Amino acid sequence: MYVQWLRDPAAVHASWDAYFSRAAGGAGPGAAYIAPPSLAAPSANSLPVSALVPKGGRASLPGMAVSENTIADHLSVVGVIRSYQIRGHLVARLDPLEIERKPVETASEIVVRGYMKNFDEEDMDTVFQLPSSTFIGGSQKALPLREIVDRLEQAYCRSIGVEYMYINDLEQCNWIRHKIETPGIMQFSNDEKRLILARVARASGLESFLARKFSSEKRFGLEGGEVLIPAMKHIIDVSSAMGVESFVMGMPHRGRLNVLANVCRKPLEQIFAQFAALEVADEGSGDVKYHLGTYIERLNRLTNRNVRLAIVANPSHLEAVDPVVQGKTKAEQFYRGDNDGNKAMSILLHGDAAFSGQGVVYETIHLSDLPAYTTHGTIHIVVNNQIGFTTDPRLTRSSPYCTDVARVVNAPIFHVNGDDPEAVMHVCKIAAEWRNTFHKDVVIDIVSYRRNGHNEIDEPMFTHPFMYNKIRKMPNITEKYAQKLIDEGTVNAEEVKDVIDRYEKICEEALEASKKETQIYNKHWIDSPWSGFFEGKDPLKMSPTGVVEETLTHIGKRVSSAPPNAVDFVIHRGLQRVLNSRMEMVEGRTVDWALAEAMAFGSLLKEGFHVRLSGQDVERGTFSHRHHVMHHQKVDMATYRPLCYLYPDQAQYTVCNSSLSEFGVLGFELGFSLTNPNALVCWEAQFGDFCNTAQVIIDQFIASGQAKWVRQSGLTLLLPHGMEGMGPEHSSARLERFLQMCSDDPEYFPPFAADEFAIRQLHDCNMIVANCSMPSNYFHILRRQVHMPFRKPLILMTPKSLLRHPRAQSSFDTMCSGTEFMRVLPDTGVAAQNPAGVRRVIFCSGKVYFDLEKAREDRGLQDKVAIVRLEQLSPFPFDEVKQQLDLYPADADIIWTQEEAKNNGAWAYIEPRFETTAAKAKIIRSESPQAADPLPASGTSWFWRLFGRSAPMEPRVGPQPPARPPPPCTPARRIRYVGRNCGASPATGSKTAHTKELDGLLSGSFADL
Repeated sequence: MYVQWLRDPAAVHASWDAYFSRAAGGAGPGAAYIAPPSLAAPSANSLPVSALVPKGGRASLPGMAVSENTIADHLSVVGVIRSYQIRGHLVARLDPLEIERKPVETASEIVVRGYMKNFDEEDMDTVFQLPSSTFIGGSQKALPLREIVDRLEQAYCRSIGVEYMYINDLEQCNWIRHKIETPGIMQFSNDEKRLILARVARASGLESFLARKFSSEKRFGLEGGEVLIPAMKHIIDVSSAMGVESFVMGMPHRGRLNVLANVCRKPLEQIFAQFAALEVADEGSGDVKYHLGTYIERLNRLTNRNVRLAIVANPSHLEAVDPVVQGKTKAEQFYRGDNDGNKAMSILLHGDAAFSGQGVVYETIHLSDLPAYTTHGTIHIVVNNQIGFTTDPRLTRSSPYCTDVARVVNAPIFHVNGDDPEAVMHVCKIAAEWRNTFHKDVVIDIVSYRRNGHNEIDEPMFTHPFMYNKIRKMPNITEKYAQKLIDEGTVNAEEVKDVIDRYEKICEEALEASKKETQIYNKHWIDSPWSGFFEGKDPLKMSPTGVVEETLTHIGKRVSSAPPNAVDFVIHRGLQRVLNSRMEMVEGRTVDWALAEAMAFGSLLKEGFHVRLSGQDVERGTFSHRHHVMHHQKVDMATYRPLCYLYPDQAQYTVCNSSLSEFGVLGFELGFSLTNPNALVCWEAQFGDFCNTAQVIIDQFIASGQAKWVRQSGLTLLLPHGMEGMGPEHSSARLERFLQMCSDDPEYFPPFAADEFAIRQLHDCNMIVANCSMPSNYFHILRRQVHMPFRKPLILMTPKSLLRHPRAQSSFDTMCSGTEFMRVLPDTGVAAQNPAGVRRVIFCSGKVYFDLEKAREDRGLQDKVAIVRLEQLSPFPFDEVKQQLDLYPADADIIWTQEEAKNNGAWAYIEPRFETTAAKAKIIRSESPQAADPLPASGTSWFWRLFGRSAPMEPRVGPQPPARPPPPCTPARRIRYVGRNCGASPATGSKTAHTKELDGLLSGSFADL
């Protein structure tokens, strides 16, 4: 055979030809043999040897089956393909203004780097086998190099730029490649193009109509980014076709009116009426029109399916609504049993500067894959105006794109030219399908521009003359897209004019209808309606909060026991001691804080109310007191949650440790509370001090949400609070800030009937602030949150040392049927039995009561000093405080003692309300001339008495003398403050100084008795 081969190589089999060629070429023993290729199909990401040989080519060097040059060429082609997949977006034509358009040579170097240096013009027609990592061939397995490059340019460097190669899941990467690279995948029918045109025309038409009719009004229009409207509608269309029924959306103010009108189909006459200066016909102070939300149920005409659309109201804090939307979406999925997010989804709109600049975006995105917080994929749409108010993007972020924050959760990012509607629609379709397929976040970055300044009366040329000279020459998107369709013969000019004129007529008719309106209604803009919740209820009737003893005992024993029928569940010895202690309390018919909380939660679960407790370390509790999740000590992730197994037909209990976030997680829980009023939703801070990192949610949503947006929430904030020598950042939940935001009037004593006083106050307030001192009151106030006929946020100062204080325990008798929350806990000792002998009444709130009680006992003053606790601070219990003032002698000294500094805590809130109550109690509040401090003529108000000083500033450390000497026992007197001095820091960092300050305030409380 070898002789035959020498005569004619073609006379032998190709395998022998290869063998003899290599042997003749000098291959060593055994090296000339090449194993035959496998007949099995190549595995994923592997190539057959034949793929390394150009089509029709042979080994170029004698004695070698495949030349090194051939291998190098093929690897270069693979490198070129991968380069476009990784870096093609860097040179895509994304900017409609083309301000930073890169030259072709520069673009090529950025993308392919050195991979094309191996090829000259002749090589461009060489056919290469395509690797399995690309879909540019469609049904073809090999393409000329020129065609490979052209198709990659079309896929990655035109109007769409894609970032996805950082995703570490091969299936997901290939899915995206298929959607982007497949030839002809971005084809639209003529009907689809006409639909896009009609939607673009409506978006542009509304903006131009509003600009003409309300030229001097701020509306934060969408001009330059009108493609957002067809984009959102296309996402809803595609998602609806895949089964999604509910869409929860959040967005900033820019473009909100257009989204309300053209996406949600909010009646135009209601939108136009917001521009008129009309009286509000219902409750609430309202908000500006571009902050308002809505809730709409309508038929999706393309899919012929009903959809529910909710846009959540948002303040000017652009991204603050993000976690609220996520929480609301999660709640919708939870209550419908939508465990995979197939029926409800969230869409979040962002501005470019805010998306990269505001930390709550990162906090929200990081919740996306946490089991208790995931919404199974959110579609983020960035309306990229390439400017932040007046600031150039080159000065607002350090990252190449405003969307780079999304890379941390492996979300694909699609950048798209906002002036190419078809590219935008294609990207939106991919995003909707991605979310439906993988249930993960995805980002669409619509690169557009802002035709006007920050608002319609702002002048952008002051700061961006180059950009705005270009913008002024730009035709709007309707004109550009209409001309494209006319040029390709899809529509004619008459059809375009008809589309524009028809919408103009709709707007004119709606404007005329709006002029007939004489009032506007805030309720028309509510984003979270509770259908049927308020109907048939007496708004002044409170359901009982006491519980039968059998229920208390059953819950108490269950949460004090190891898992039933699980003898091999190994519990930590320390936890077993806790459980044993709890069981002893249950048998003794007493509860501490943790047991009272468990009984409140458990009894609500029995009644069918869902309970959700979220926050940092809430499963165990910051202070190792709760233990609602027991962990097997030998098996990882094996847990037992006793509150989930109380009754066979109970509601579901959710307790979940959160990420180390306050802003994002509190916003999430607020959103969760908006969906269903028949649930107790609690957020607990690790320490109350940390809640100020969520101040935007507290200020903009919780305190003012009902007034602005007629939106109630029963969210409960549990904030560990108390001066216990733990330093400035582990002492104060900033009680004073919450009280300052309460809306009750300090100078108004409500004229309510005695039996309706408490419920009317609750109905009229904006939120409730309490500082409970007993577990029974904690039990009742938690249950009251759900048993009120309306919903109000509850801000609850919770204890730390009181969690294990022997005196901070309650009897079952204070929790059983017939008992209720006590807004004021009066003195029940010797002083109350003989009130005529009382010389001083101390009002206080929270933990300091136990310090005062012990100090009173140590001094033997039980008969001379009464101590009254205000458990509910706001709404202020005027009626019950008056009862206490009336109970004791008119010449008794009245003081307010608090452990917080004078400029902190409840004093600033309490003092003027005591003044009002004292006037009703017929107690004269002015000082006698001999006892009064000299005050300037302008300093006679309660504010001056509150913060004015009658003596030189005392040192921070050490006992503080009383603010004034106790007044003589005459009717001429006033309520005094006793406590720490004013201070910039909420607490000292010195344990010694803390003890000295505490001794000082206790001494001042009982001085001169």
